[in-house]
Amino acid sequence: MKTVAIIAHNGKKAEMVQFLNTHKEALQAKNITLIATGTTGAKTESAGFEVEKLLSGPLGGDAQIASRIAEGKVDMVIFFRDPLDKHPHEPDIFMLMRLCDVHDIPLATNPASARLLMQAF
Repeated sequence: MKTVAIIAHNGKKAEMVQFLNTHKEALQAKNITLIATGTTGAKTESAGFEVEKLLSGPLGGDAQIASRIAEGKVDMVIFFRDPLDKHPHEPDIFMLMRLCDVHDIPLATNPASARLLMQAF
């Protein structure tokens, strides 16, 4: 079983749900477990997906996912970032992205890269 962490900044949450809906069959067929930061998880759950919700990103959810990456419990991260907006939890975001690099975890930060990772998964 593979675990995929999903995170989306506020302006990208609808895009994340759309992405997941497009790839629903692949996610189910590959028996992928989803974990998410709080609000992204709630939106994902509302769309009919089973997801483990952690804290909201600004309240520590990004750090929780980073911790799971360090523990070897995450196989891929899909993080739809909004590069045109400021985020009060930037240090957590950078830590999460750095840990993906340190632990060689595939990281998609936009739908195009996420589609490629899903095809390869």
